[in-house]
Amino acid sequence: MSGALGAARALHPSGRLPPRAALLLGLILALTALVAGSAQGAYAIAPAQLWQVLVQLVSGQGEAGPEYLVFVNIRLPRLLLGMVAGAGLGLAGALMQGVFRNPLADPGLIGVSSGAALAAAAAIVLGGWWFPELPRSLGSWTLVGMAFTGGLGVTLLIYALAQSGGGTRMGLMLLAGIAVNALAMAGLGYLSFISSDEQLRNLQMWLLGSLGGARWGAVGLVGAVVLLASGVGMTLARSLNAIALGEAQAMLLGVPVERTKRLAVLVTALAVGAVTAATGIIGFIGLVAPHWVRLVAGPDHRVVLPGSALLGAALVVAADAVARTVVQPAELPLGVLTAFIGVPLFLAMLRQFKGKV
Repeated sequence: MSGALGAARALHPSGRLPPRAALLLGLILALTALVAGSAQGAYAIAPAQLWQVLVQLVSGQGEAGPEYLVFVNIRLPRLLLGMVAGAGLGLAGALMQGVFRNPLADPGLIGVSSGAALAAAAAIVLGGWWFPELPRSLGSWTLVGMAFTGGLGVTLLIYALAQSGGGTRMGLMLLAGIAVNALAMAGLGYLSFISSDEQLRNLQMWLLGSLGGARWGAVGLVGAVVLLASGVGMTLARSLNAIALGEAQAMLLGVPVERTKRLAVLVTALAVGAVTAATGIIGFIGLVAPHWVRLVAGPDHRVVLPGSALLGAALVVAADAVARTVVQPAELPLGVLTAFIGVPLFLAMLRQFKGKV
């Protein structure tokens, strides 16, 4: 892997933040969003009250007042789910952009979001008819399980279609992803057409994305999957640095290119599938977070992967704080808000750093 390390040094441009400074900045942004999100909401918590709640939570002493109950039972699981969801989406976006060697690549290219959406729609519209015992036995976990299974299944299908000549052709995967995504969207449109008014409302709310259904069980499950995916994904950093020079060059450097592709696709499917199953579709994070990190710190994946996870977490938590407060007591769909906030900032960053892109 010494050749891959050399490739990373060759790729790192001057005039950008050092790796430690970039990661520290990402951590500061994530913590700032976490603190701001803790205080904001339909039930606002003043900074002094928030500090008292945190002290009481750590010490386990004192009477549980309304601020404590709101924070522990409602706000804290929502914040933690937003952190792990944003981290998973940011990491997945960085992996896909590294594998495809294209900053416009997105986790949606491998079909995990569309597959999860189609399976969730089937559970909402047809679940009570085809599998009447599942909702009774699994409750709200039926939708989560179906969405995760659908996202993973469609990803595996696209990966199988991309196999050619004993290897994975990324261009073929892109074309297969476009075709399968279109088919999944057609199925989603048909299910929306035959759904009742109540089913259609439930489906639309899930498709628009939200952290409103956060509960400790979902936080633990998604957090475990994202942690596992992050641990595996970080090991691919040096290989992705070499692949950035071209697959043939990476092979000459001793990088297992096919193994790297397989792991990157699997990690992306696991992370995005788990996040989408619990929160619905939250767009744009996997596209914009890695690109911002690259603009600030350079293309070294040893920085891009953890930096994208930190920035993704900050973006989701910050967007959720805005969604909970801007039209309270109602709540804006999180997926819509991430696009509204992310697109202008993304264009502004491109304009500022266009000479470095």
